[in-house]
Amino acid sequence: MVFSGKVFKFGDNIDTDAIIPARYLNDSNDENLRIHCMEDADGMFSSRVSEGDCIVAGNNFGCGSSREHAPRAIKACGVSVVIAKSFARIFYRNSFNIGLFILEADTDGINDGDVIEINTDTGEIKNKTENSIIKSKPIPKFMSELVNAGGLIAYAKKKIKGGKA
Repeated sequence: MVFSGKVFKFGDNIDTDAIIPARYLNDSNDENLRIHCMEDADGMFSSRVSEGDCIVAGNNFGCGSSREHAPRAIKACGVSVVIAKSFARIFYRNSFNIGLFILEADTDGINDGDVIEINTDTGEIKNKTENSIIKSKPIPKFMSELVNAGGLIAYAKKKIKGGKA
């Protein structure tokens, strides 16, 4: 898949409390999660982000508590992909399980506000603002299948029905 959008850049160790504060974890409504996504890191994030935009970060994105609400809130904002130098392992898996693409890459050459184009099949990230190309680590085939199916539940339903996921 190919996505293009504006970059919202964050630093290292963005934990799940910064992505969706714990005070909103009793709410599973995606619209409410969207409104509060990243509010402790950037209070204006949900009002500035548009469908197709990207989150770019440093090391250990999604660390902290294990909560599916974090990638769900990001996806509810319309973010097409999260790119970071590294991810906390539970956030990594939760993202694919809910159908959110994430890529590991050196993000030093990507700045807040840049416009990038991401090809999740090739792992190529074109920074249209800086006129540069970055290569991400490959996404495992099964993880791509999960996202393309709409997440783990949709994937499993298709498999149970005997269809291709």
